Amino acid sequence: MPSRYPGAMAQDWEPVVLHKSKSKAQDLRDPKAVNQALRKGAPVQIIKKFDAGSNKKTAGPALNARKLDEAAEPAALDRVSAEVRQAIQKARLQKKMSQADLAKQINEQPKVVQEYENGKAVPNQAVLAKMERVLGVKLRGKVEK
Repeated sequence: MPSRYPGAMAQDWEPVVLHKSKSKAQDLRDPKAVNQALRKGAPVQIIKKFDAGSNKKTAGPALNARKLDEAAEPAALDRVSAEVRQAIQKARLQKKMSQADLAKQINEQPKVVQEYENGKAVPNQAVLAKMERVLGVKLRGKVEK
């Protein structure tokens, strides 16, 4: 077909079709391809993922609990010393107070006093100051002899 414009060239417009193809691995994992291979009797490799789709860990709860304990309470934390434990207990007994009475007067839980006397508590200066005030003994700093 001649062009109406002199000197213009005739152009062929052919549609260009782009195909998106899946990668080879995706083709192999496609359920349709797997079913077709099974029907033909071709070898199919099935890999079961361990604990797939569950919230379980392979190490078990005991290992996780130990890791949490180590992270929350490193061994480097100082505990109440034996002298402080004995001084608290001795002064409390001299004033004829129970652990609950002492806890009430220092505005803390009875468990706090119990932990201080058992040596399980990490010393808190504010709590020690309250105990010093109520019991009338020195619990912080160096004891002068």
